[in-house]
Amino acid sequence: MFTAPHPSAQDAFSHIYRDHHGWLLNWLWRKLGCRSGAADLAQDTFTRVLTADAAGSLREPRAYLSRVANNLLANHWRHLGLEREYLAALASQPELLAPSPEEQALMMETLYRIDAMLQGLSDKARQVFLMAQLEGLPYAAIGSRLGISERMVKKYMAQAMFECALALPADAA
Repeated sequence: MFTAPHPSAQDAFSHIYRDHHGWLLNWLWRKLGCRSGAADLAQDTFTRVLTADAAGSLREPRAYLSRVANNLLANHWRHLGLEREYLAALASQPELLAPSPEEQALMMETLYRIDAMLQGLSDKARQVFLMAQLEGLPYAAIGSRLGISERMVKKYMAQAMFECALALPADAA
């Protein structure tokens, strides 16, 4: 649940927003080439600052804002890439097999959740999970390929499966 920041933190946030919103908006616009997308990401950036209650302790607001915005921008580009890949795969299907718009939206939401889950894993756990799930490799082969024990492969798979369970919607669990 969101709680209102302390009044002095609120003042600090207002000050940072007033002083740096225009700069951040223009910075994102140059990166995206889209005014409305830049406005959305700028708002998301300031929402993160507000919910992190970080405004009062910032010594270099622009550095912090650009770091948060860069992370949001990376997620934005990754989501666009997922959408492009999904739409390309969809376009290669015969029209009779094409999913409905509702099914497409659900699939994109699922892809975003999978992407977020994969980003939350360590590099090794992500590699192990993808080798097992996409290549169908047995644990011994994964361990051999990555130079780790089969026991560590099992540990990484357990971590990945736990993250998968956390990524499931509440009604699917």
